Amino acid sequence: MAIELTAARPRDRLRRSVRRLTRALGPAMGLSTPALMRHPVWTTPAVEGGGTGVVVVPGFGGVDASMVVLRHWLRRRGYVPVGARLGVNLGCTDALVARLERRVEELVQRTGGPVVLLGHSRGGMLGRLVAVRRPDLVCGLAMLGSPVLDPLDARGMAQHLLRVLVRLSAFGVRGLLEQDCLTGACRDTTVEGLVAPLRVPAVAIYSREDGVVGWRSCRDPEAEWFEVTSSHTGMGTDPVLYDALATRLARWVADRAGGPGDHGPSSCTRPESVVS
Repeated sequence: MAIELTAARPRDRLRRSVRRLTRALGPAMGLSTPALMRHPVWTTPAVEGGGTGVVVVPGFGGVDASMVVLRHWLRRRGYVPVGARLGVNLGCTDALVARLERRVEELVQRTGGPVVLLGHSRGGMLGRLVAVRRPDLVCGLAMLGSPVLDPLDARGMAQHLLRVLVRLSAFGVRGLLEQDCLTGACRDTTVEGLVAPLRVPAVAIYSREDGVVGWRSCRDPEAEWFEVTSSHTGMGTDPVLYDALATRLARWVADRAGGPGDHGPSSCTRPESVVS
């Protein structure tokens, strides 16, 4: 019996690896998108955005195109979603935060009021850093699978990717992941921003089945927690996650400064002069 159990272990590990790979690749290849578009969270008419801007930030190594489904859903609900325009989400955190802040400023000017920051993985961390720096520009923050408590809490292939990027940077390849972001002043600044109190309402969405980052590191104590069961890449097409976002985004839009649930000076609602 012991021999049979020992022989089964490699097969079990293989099944788990295949399952994780399938859960990760399926959404990345768009295989889960049709199911989302048949779900009531997509098909039920709802226009509660009122022209509120939303800056959607892709995850580590991602580009704006990877978040197109989410932006399309937001647009259908009356929001004004835009990409972060960071190119590929790689490189120095300080530089990316500065660029994201400028993008947020542009959308605030365009829509006439504070905007929502919605980021996946590292995108959520960048969004948090901007929200801490400029709460006057932000009326809500949604972090999807963002390991804010430990930015290096990577699992599986993600760990190997981080090592490769650091080595390539050491060999002179610029714009990837500098050692300073891991152990230097850039890291210190990032950590300070990730533990700083938030003055805007926020939600941290995480999954114990994430497979890429540690779920415990995603539970920001300054944010509301919401658990889903999707993989890290599957968050972008998870109907349960979309339903959670719909509720919270609508709440942030409806909240007025000084009213119930007020979290600070920001309000997603545009000034009356702009609305009219």
